[in-house]
Amino acid sequence: MASSSTWSSSNWVMESGDVPHVLAVDDNLIDRKLVEKLLRNSSCKVTTAENGPRALEFLGLTSGEQNPLNGRSKVNLIITDYCMPGMTGYELLKKIKESSEMKEIPVVIMSSENIPTRINKCMEEGAQMFMLKPLKQSDVKKLTCQLMNRDCEI
Repeated sequence: MASSSTWSSSNWVMESGDVPHVLAVDDNLIDRKLVEKLLRNSSCKVTTAENGPRALEFLGLTSGEQNPLNGRSKVNLIITDYCMPGMTGYELLKKIKESSEMKEIPVVIMSSENIPTRINKCMEEGAQMFMLKPLKQSDVKKLTCQLMNRDCEI
């Protein structure tokens, strides 16, 4: 179940030639650096955040702010860990999907635990995909191929 997902929204797919900008959120520095390296190897621009509140701040979704992204470049994908202190990846997903400006951005949830109820809950809330950690280059390649609307041999 975790690897098969449907990509319901087509308006987030990028124009060919653009470099995808991915926001990677993980409280574990090693995991965050690994995801960043894998994404960069797949020709992505990467911004990292160490927790949900920081990610919301980057996206301009903190309370009182009405200006999404605050003039920063558009994010094409958000990939977040599920288990984080303070705000889980599920809570972050819900906040993003509640935002009229951000709800079309695909969110991928990562977890080292394969818990079907957790996976289903995230997918029902609007996650594009649920991936098991540790991520591999083939996982990221699959993601970026979807993001850039290309057929890639994986």
